[in-house]
Order: sequence, then structure tokens, then C-alpha cells
Amino acid sequence: MELKIEGMTCGGCARSVTKAIQSVDPNAKVEANPDARAVKVVTSVGEDTLLRVLEQAGYPATTS
Repeated sequence: MELKIEGMTCGGCARSVTKAIQSVDPNAKVEANPDARAVKVVTSVGEDTLLRVLEQAGYPATTS
């Protein structure tokens, strides 16, 4: 799935987003692109869970 994350503007943000996602699925494949302000995720975790964990990490996301 691909998510848009407006607040992800740098490499540090991308690492934080990746860490947040992998906190609920350590095996998730995460490709965060701060230039596009988007993240591609391959995970078995549901979209609602990802949106919630990203919100809690300070990176509100929307589906694209």
C-alpha cells in the first residue's frame, strides 16, 4: 500500500516513519520517500493500524 505523509520532509522523518511502521510489523518492507512525501509498505498489518501508529508518531498519513 502507499500512504501520503505531508509531515515527512527529510531523511530523519523517513527513518521515524519506518521505525513506527516496523514497531507493529518488524518484517514490513518500507520504502519511505521524503521528496515525494510518500511511503510504500508491504505488510500484513491493516491500513487502519498503520494510520493509527503513524498518527501517534506525529506523522498523520492518508491513503493515496
